[in-house]
Amino acid sequence: MAKKTTTKPKTEEERGTLYEAARKVLMAGIGAVALAQDEAENFVNKLVERGELAEKDARKLLDEVSKKRKETTKKTEGEVEKRLESILSRMNVPTKSDIQALSEKISALTAKVEELKKNGAQE
Repeated sequence: MAKKTTTKPKTEEERGTLYEAARKVLMAGIGAVALAQDEAENFVNKLVERGELAEKDARKLLDEVSKKRKETTKKTEGEVEKRLESILSRMNVPTKSDIQALSEKISALTAKVEELKKNGAQE
């Protein structure tokens, strides 16, 4: 008979470590994109200085690169968000909507308890 394995909730320290690792990876990615953008601009500017590329064409090229970078960044952000949600779900970390739902239930229960206290005090 196969053993059933369960995922136990991670400690705060383990969650913090995962967060920091994900943060470092994302920050490194952002840095790489910024560096690549700077290098592309420098390369195109050198071509313009040498007369190998017209300034109008350089602007157009840089605009295209910038537009593509923004599109790729949005796509990547979506993918990262999906993956982080998946990881947090597997770790049994509640979502914002889960916490909001629990807060609403607590508020409703608190109101009922207060009402019962008032009714009990009147009797």
